[in-house]
Amino acid sequence: MERLPTPAGQQADIPDASPAPACTATATISEQGIVTGWSEGARELLGYTPTQIVGHPAARLLADGTGEQARRETAGRERFSGQVALLHRDGHRLLRNLLAHRRTPQDSRPAEWLVVSAVTAGAARPRTPDSQALREWVFSQSPCILAVFDTDLRLVTANTGMESALLLPEEQMRGLRLPEITPGPASEEAETKMRRALETGQTQHMQAYLHPTGVSAQRGWSTSLAPLKDPGGTVRAVCLAAHHRQQEHLARQRMLLLNDAGARIGTTSDIQRTVQELADVAVPRLADFAAVDLLDVPRRGGEPARLPATGPITMHRTALHTTPDNHTGRDGHDGHDTPPASPPAAGEKILYPAQSPVAQCLAQGHGALYEADDPALTRWAANDPTAAWTRRQGTHSVMVVPLRAHGTTLGVALFARSRRPEPFEADDLWLAEELTAQTAVHLHNAHRHAREHTTTMTLQRSLLPQKLPDQGALDIATRYLPAGSKAGVGGDWFDVIPLSGARVALVVGDVVGHGIRASATMGRVRTAVRTLADVDLPPDELLTYLDDLVIHLAADEGGGAEGTTETAAGIGTTCLYAVYDPVTRHCTIARAGHPPPALVTPDGNVRFLNVPAGPPLGLGGLPFETLETQLPEGSLLTLYTDGLLETRDHDIDEGLDKMFQALARPAHNLDTLCDRILTTMLTHRPDDDIALLIARTRALNTNQTATFNLPSHPAIVAQARQHTTNQLTTWHLTDTTFTTELIVSELVTNAIRYGHPPIQLRLIHHNHTLTTEVSDTSNTTPHMRRARTYDEGGRGLLLIGQLAQRWGTRHTPTGKTVWTEQTLTPD
Repeated sequence: MERLPTPAGQQADIPDASPAPACTATATISEQGIVTGWSEGARELLGYTPTQIVGHPAARLLADGTGEQARRETAGRERFSGQVALLHRDGHRLLRNLLAHRRTPQDSRPAEWLVVSAVTAGAARPRTPDSQALREWVFSQSPCILAVFDTDLRLVTANTGMESALLLPEEQMRGLRLPEITPGPASEEAETKMRRALETGQTQHMQAYLHPTGVSAQRGWSTSLAPLKDPGGTVRAVCLAAHHRQQEHLARQRMLLLNDAGARIGTTSDIQRTVQELADVAVPRLADFAAVDLLDVPRRGGEPARLPATGPITMHRTALHTTPDNHTGRDGHDGHDTPPASPPAAGEKILYPAQSPVAQCLAQGHGALYEADDPALTRWAANDPTAAWTRRQGTHSVMVVPLRAHGTTLGVALFARSRRPEPFEADDLWLAEELTAQTAVHLHNAHRHAREHTTTMTLQRSLLPQKLPDQGALDIATRYLPAGSKAGVGGDWFDVIPLSGARVALVVGDVVGHGIRASATMGRVRTAVRTLADVDLPPDELLTYLDDLVIHLAADEGGGAEGTTETAAGIGTTCLYAVYDPVTRHCTIARAGHPPPALVTPDGNVRFLNVPAGPPLGLGGLPFETLETQLPEGSLLTLYTDGLLETRDHDIDEGLDKMFQALARPAHNLDTLCDRILTTMLTHRPDDDIALLIARTRALNTNQTATFNLPSHPAIVAQARQHTTNQLTTWHLTDTTFTTELIVSELVTNAIRYGHPPIQLRLIHHNHTLTTEVSDTSNTTPHMRRARTYDEGGRGLLLIGQLAQRWGTRHTPTGKTVWTEQTLTPD
């Protein structure tokens, strides 16, 4: 298509195209066909005033009785367009183009039809411009690149957009092929598609961008190639239309960057790494320079610093990323190359003046854009040495964006452009604010996670034994290793509880869940175990009472109703309880859903103890059973939680083999053995907590105990005292004779008076403790009470409570034992 030239100094003779006054006829019609609205344009078109037509059927406006036909044609449709015969108020017929839209209001009002038609005054109809002139205007003034190529694919004509983009006048391009005008792969592809358009008669599209001379890839044009046909349908030429897609391309790139940031920022709970991920995402896709300054970099579990109300702000440069060649620049004052002024490096402390853009941004709570000549930026760069780099590196555009989350300001992010010529736009600021918002949320969560982890660890460690109790039945070593996963600290625990008669209880448990709730539940369960152990319950009975307690805890907290482990208040908790007696070397063990203990005999044989597997705590309804076994002196008893075996490196069977191999090897001491087991079985921080307890059994020598069988007769009390005196003399404990004789007299007298024969007296001397036990076959439990003035009895146990450090009663399958403990002062 050729453009007709216009002689210089003249304008084309174009008819007057000044529009005459015009309006639109508008009417609304209900679904029932009643006119509900009438405009001034409608009055001018059909002659009816609103009072004459509103509320009347719309069918009276249609000529030729077409009302029913119109109802059928619009039924079920959302829009109607076409030529309709209308009836003027004075009776003459009008043929008009109507456009009708069915509108459904958002409120409860019924749907209606909006009917529109253009209305112009007959005497003032605008004169249509010459069609050739309109084509000329469209072609020459279009904002797109337009060009026409003949069947030989040579340029016939081009618009000013093509001339401007290629920096060539049409006269120099006419007659050339596109690859000859702007060489490159995009031009070759365009010519191929133009030839296909000539052959097929169908429009072709290019997915790639056409890169004309002087235009970068970021400023490319998306191209379509359409065949131009004559009235007979023969293709005579091809039209090239290139549409500027820069804004659409930038919007797509911003969304891709935002989506990428969601996967790359916040991969860990480490604060420094998170803010560095923000800087790495921003450069070079958004900026040539990015830095993140935090008000403070708290230690793990610490609170972030607060933004000062007034005055300068001290911040810590936590992350920095620049393009590789963004370290040199040109001094903006004298135009000579000068050494670059490096920005503060990561780890440095920065003091921002109160009037600096950073301080103002933090005070206002939102981001800001600054150009190179902005007074605030130039004043800051001139007065603050830490901002001199903004001039030395050719920075021409800066964004300052605060990092805020949940109403708390955590820091600020700075972005700058020096290599890229485009300044930051409002959309860039929006993108930067989205990136910093994501980062701030991750930082806030990291702070919260660190605080919760520290609190949980503190609670957990405060609930675990701070030191092992002084006892002589077992040598013990323990380890507790918290989980390294994001789930947090769990509820694993262990305990060592001295019991009467030189016995010791060993406990290992695992509460379901992680975090503060699991640690708190663990503390309650551990306290309950200690309380029940003081009553000297057998292991199976203790677990039964503990099972009831967990059920009550779950009911109190609603966990039983919801049925989730997070709110089950200990339901599913596992526990193993063992009692070892160094006098008899007898060990009684029961477990509730817990892994069985491992035993290493003195000859090096390693095996599991076949303890009956009871259900986890909190399920109720099933009994617990015990295993009773005799342990040789020097045996190793290993108790642990399932986190030791359930690791990602191996399955449970392989873990058991490794644990058995580590236990079988001799160790200098138990601490060495604990460390060996952990290092053998773990290559990284475990996913679940681990509690490990290893105990080596001891046995009391026969000369540390003395047992006397007594007949049930009052006269035997004196003989019991004599036995006691003789034994204490043998043990060189004569300074305790008087007190111990009083205790023996009271206990034996009570056994004779209230118990059943046979009666047995046993003295145990171990670990700076003297234990006195009197057993009989009665199940009656003595209780301390305050005797009244004229009571003959009731003062014995009160006396015993004053003379002994501890006393109590434990039941046995054949009766009961009343015991006391006296602490001995070492010589």
